[in-house]
Amino acid sequence: MKKIVKKSVFIAIIVFMVFAIVGSNEMTHGQLTTEGTQLDDCLMTGSLSNNQELTESCKDITQDATLSSPPAHNLSLSDKERFLASITDKLLTIPQPGSFEYILLREYGAAFVDKNPEIKLPQKVIFANARETKEFQATLTMGKVNNTSDCYLQEAAAEALNRTRSQVQIPLKSGYGTSDCTRTFDTNLRFWHKYANDSTLEKVRLGKETAILGIVAPPGASQHLWGLAVDLRLSNDLQKQALNQNGWFQTVENDLPHWTYIGQPQEKLVELGFKNKIVRGISYWLTPL
Repeated sequence: MKKIVKKSVFIAIIVFMVFAIVGSNEMTHGQLTTEGTQLDDCLMTGSLSNNQELTESCKDITQDATLSSPPAHNLSLSDKERFLASITDKLLTIPQPGSFEYILLREYGAAFVDKNPEIKLPQKVIFANARETKEFQATLTMGKVNNTSDCYLQEAAAEALNRTRSQVQIPLKSGYGTSDCTRTFDTNLRFWHKYANDSTLEKVRLGKETAILGIVAPPGASQHLWGLAVDLRLSNDLQKQALNQNGWFQTVENDLPHWTYIGQPQEKLVELGFKNKIVRGISYWLTPL
C-alpha cells in the first residue's frame, strides 16, 4: 500500500513539473503534444513497474524539458522557425507559403515580433477595405510625434521616435504626417494607384511580381495602417544609429525612407531569425520567409 501511495505522489510531481516547464517556456502546440505523449508513456511505465524503473523512464523527459529554450530564442531552430514561433501569438493563422498573404507577411511582417503589450497588431496581414482599417485603428492608443502638425503613431512608437529625435535631428520625408506617418486605407490606395494598378496587384497575388512591394504596399497591407511605420529623410549614420537604438529599423528592402517600429534591440533580431542584408550601402533587417 505504501509503494502505491509513493508511486502516485511521484507521478503527480512529474505531471506538475512537466506542465510548469511547458508553461514557463511557452511551448508550441506541437511540442506540447510531443511532451504529452512522452509523459503518457512515462506514466504507463510507472504503472507497470517499480519506482526505480519509473525514475529512469522519466528522467530524460524532465531533463530535456528543463533544458529546452522558448522556440523564438532556440538557436537550434532555423531562422524561419524562430521567426514564426515569435509571431504565432499575434496572427490568427500563419498564411500558407506561396499565398498572397504569405508574400505580404514576408515583406511587411517584421513588426509582428514586437512584444510590447501596449502595441497592437492586426490579426491578419491585409485589411479588406476602409471599414476594417478604421475599426482596427479605432482600437489604437496614439501619440503625436513632437514638432509635427499631424504625425501620429501608436503611442509607444511615437515615444520611441520622439526619444530619437531628441538625440539627433531627423525630418519627416515629405513633412506631411498624414502620408509620412499613420495612413488611412484611402491614402494607402492612392499611393498604390500612383505607382501600380490592378494588373500589377494580380501579378503580386500570383507571386509573379515582388519588386513593386519595395516601392508601395498593396491596398490594405501597409505598415502605415498599423501606426508602426514612418517615412523619414536621413542624411547620416548618426541618425540611423539613434533610430536603431530606439527600436526603429529599415525592414522593407529598397524602400529607403521607410522605417518600421519593432521595439527590439538590434542584437535580438538575429535571435528572432531576421536576415541582415546590405543593399547599395543600406542595412535592411528582413524576415526569413
